Amino acid sequence: MQKTSLIALARHELSQAKEASSGRSAKTVFGGHEHQLRQTLIALKAGESLAEHESPGEATLQVLEGRVLLRFGDVSWNGSSGDLLIIPDGLHSLDAIEDSVIFLTVVKKH
Repeated sequence: MQKTSLIALARHELSQAKEASSGRSAKTVFGGHEHQLRQTLIALKAGESLAEHESPGEATLQVLEGRVLLRFGDVSWNGSSGDLLIIPDGLHSLDAIEDSVIFLTVVKKH
């Protein structure tokens, strides 16, 4: 059994992101190469983005703090604290409208 405070981790990673030249910081909470399920907490400074990329499998993102914009082609969705967004299967990107922390859950394709 393992317990993690997402609130404390979010605070720490956002602090790291604000100091990083990339404007981002991330920590894998669960998973990795030996697991199909991977959960990652990602912090982004306002104005930073995760460039367009493919999803490695079924994925959701929960906004823990801030506001983000998830883009998929010509469609976009706003996400605010407490929102859960289903990530479309295909090329997508994410923009941080405010300093933001998201909790990304991915089940990798076989």
